[in-house]
Amino acid sequence: MNFQIKSLKDYQDAYSKSVSDPEAFWAAIADHFQWKRKWDQVLKWNFKEPKIEWFKGAKLNITENCIDRHLVDKADQPAIIWEANDPHEHHRVLTYKQLHQKVCLFANVLKNNGVKKGDRICIYMPMVPELAIAVLACARIGAIHSVVFGGFSAQSIADRIKDAQCEMVITADGGFRGAKDTPLKNVIDDALVQCPSVKTVIVLTRTRTPISMIKGRDKWWEDEIKKVETLGLIDCEPEVMDAEDELFILYTSGSTGKPKGVVHTCAGYMVYAAYTFQNVFQYQPKDIYFCTADIGWITGHSYIIYGPLAQGATTLMFEGVPTYPDAGRFWDIVDKFKVNILYTAPTAIRSLMQSGLDYVKDKDLSSLKVLGSVGEPINEEAWNWYNENIGKSKCPIVDTWWQTETGGIMISPIAGVTKTKPCYATLPLPGVQLELVDEKGEVIEENGVSGNLCIKFPWPGMIRTTYGDHERCRQTYFVTYENKYFTGDGCLRDEDGYYRITGRVDDVINVSGHRIGTAEVENAINMFTDVVESAVVGYPHEIKGQGIYAYVILNHDSDDEELTRKDISMTVSRIIGAIARPEKIQFVKGLPKTRSGKIMRRILRKIAEGDVANLGDTSTLLDPAVVEDIKNNKL
Repeated sequence: MNFQIKSLKDYQDAYSKSVSDPEAFWAAIADHFQWKRKWDQVLKWNFKEPKIEWFKGAKLNITENCIDRHLVDKADQPAIIWEANDPHEHHRVLTYKQLHQKVCLFANVLKNNGVKKGDRICIYMPMVPELAIAVLACARIGAIHSVVFGGFSAQSIADRIKDAQCEMVITADGGFRGAKDTPLKNVIDDALVQCPSVKTVIVLTRTRTPISMIKGRDKWWEDEIKKVETLGLIDCEPEVMDAEDELFILYTSGSTGKPKGVVHTCAGYMVYAAYTFQNVFQYQPKDIYFCTADIGWITGHSYIIYGPLAQGATTLMFEGVPTYPDAGRFWDIVDKFKVNILYTAPTAIRSLMQSGLDYVKDKDLSSLKVLGSVGEPINEEAWNWYNENIGKSKCPIVDTWWQTETGGIMISPIAGVTKTKPCYATLPLPGVQLELVDEKGEVIEENGVSGNLCIKFPWPGMIRTTYGDHERCRQTYFVTYENKYFTGDGCLRDEDGYYRITGRVDDVINVSGHRIGTAEVENAINMFTDVVESAVVGYPHEIKGQGIYAYVILNHDSDDEELTRKDISMTVSRIIGAIARPEKIQFVKGLPKTRSGKIMRRILRKIAEGDVANLGDTSTLLDPAVVEDIKNNKL
């Protein structure tokens, strides 16, 4: 596709057009895709309700754009390369032709099991090619997929299934992740006790773990494929979708305990994911692109599946973790497949940094052309290590800022085009109109300032609603500042107009690039038998970026504090998943509260960070002495 930005002038021209005439700009980009019917109107919007419609009246199917149209000239090109958790297990390559066949077959499995357009399907699978196939098969028949990360607990899955009223779950007997096997089907069985809406569970064989299979409900993936093959249901016509039909729901933590289902729709999301993938990474034909994320997160949706495949790219999926069987695994994969573009998280980079350079020195990384960073702002030390030791100071680093809600990258250098600066996401991509505002909502025009990051005009990949609760979407993103989408992030704009994200300004913690609501963790801690109340904040963590620090009031003194901490951690793991386990649990007599009963997390955050000299005014607290007690007993 020829909408690639190749120079700074190209970027400036594209950005200028995207602001002066957004509709003409996005229409020209959308023209590069395959439509069943073109749009009547490019954009209709207001941020008050909010209601955003892109390419109104258009008809399409995203899988035709991701697979079918590449069959003419890329049928035998690898679409997905898959590397297993165990380096001795043979890798798999699916060409575009093979991917098309497998997606059609599994789409027919779904139809054969009564799935219709608009039905919601929960997918809880390991990082195997069948996960991508399941996602694309849903999209092909117009079913709405809700992928849940394989590390979430039964309770977290049940909450998500109930919210979306899913009728089917697609899972596997188990999954491999590093040295651990995850019993996925057993977790699903525990979740489904609470989920009467689920009528069918399709189970892929992966680990050969013994599992229970309930007659009439549970079906083996392999048996279902054989059935449709026997019936001769080989091809599957793509469902004609409206531009604004729902494509998927992806749950993200909010500042309340209940996860919110971010909804993305077909046309705008496709155009934005493909456009940003092509430009940020400067993808060239035959490049091998490796994104290390899990498909359970938005990065996996947009930049393992939809963005790369819409551009006819070769995308590499990895089942394992960066440190198994040793800390050289990423570099082995780069060497083995001659990877050209590597997109990973600061958490992974910091973890590999700590392992030292012995794991890097014998690996051939000369194929690399572009490095990327995603999930959280990358610190300068990690940026420099990544640049010098992995990119050999020859590969531009694209430090990308975006969110589940934005659908795709919003602020980033364009590889080889934008001059980079460590810790800065640099400049907004075309179509992204940023504003910094102060606490009163006044727009800050000058450079060299910090403020709250807002976006004042819609872009095609943006959130449309939160599933089943549109008011929650309005309250979370569109009420804080009038006629603006509020990102929830603080941001610095320097003298060059470059943007640097400074972190969340709401009660959300960013752990290893994944947003976890403090209320969600507090609710889980409070379910432990001996807990009266808790408060959770983030604190700087040298590997994860932010760790979770919990202040907990018990109903009696613990005989064995260390054991109680482990019990509380286990409770959080059972209710949410291991990702939300607190690193530090401090037992306290009370929490700093205002006279109206609001917990002052600002003070707790400062104590957790070790910044006790800047607690601010504590005289308005109900009991200022509580703060001294917490300070004196800090872990």
